[in-house]
Amino acid sequence: MITELRREQLLNTLVFETLGAPEREREFKIKSLKKWGFDLVFGKKDGEETYFAACDKKEGDKYTENDVEHEVVEVLKELPKNKKMFAKIEMIEGRAHLYVYLREDDIDTPILHVPAGEILLAFLKKHKFIHIIEAIRNIGSAASLVKKHGDEGKPLSYEELPPVPRRFLRDAKKIEKEMGFGRIALAYFGENKSGEARYWLEWMVPSIALFDEQISQKIDKALAEFK
Repeated sequence: MITELRREQLLNTLVFETLGAPEREREFKIKSLKKWGFDLVFGKKDGEETYFAACDKKEGDKYTENDVEHEVVEVLKELPKNKKMFAKIEMIEGRAHLYVYLREDDIDTPILHVPAGEILLAFLKKHKFIHIIEAIRNIGSAASLVKKHGDEGKPLSYEELPPVPRRFLRDAKKIEKEMGFGRIALAYFGENKSGEARYWLEWMVPSIALFDEQISQKIDKALAEFK
């Protein structure tokens, strides 16, 4: 049986959705690759010239990775002419992987394929996006961000919300519109006797968008509305 409190929360939790599938891919600049801890390299893999991403390598280095011989010919500072860089999240046996590739004339050249979680956390820590780090719970094609504080109760209606949660919802909906996908669930229970907010919120966002510094900065700032 559902309790009366759970019934009230079920009926009164506010939900705002930007419907659609999570972003399939996102275009990035070469500086983003650097911020994720990698350089773009022109070199050879098993003797064939190609592009790939590498960490802490210099020109002339040779190494083996995943049974493939790599040789670094040049560490690039700009994207090759006529090529753009894209990234997306791929799911493999329940785990999110970051897949990065160069594109020219609808032909994709893979340069990086690694588990996404550790790369994302290192990126968030580097830029001090503490509120995202504290809130993130899991990563798939969409990531789940959860924050809560204080004892639960009956959620307030939208009309009863004070300025802070209203401001959060306004900012979050703008960010979702920019990302093209999102789902916010907010149960705001009012304040405790000490004047502290009591709330529970869950925010689903496209995981690949969190690798974008500007988007993550906006999400982190919005989450910071709630102490």
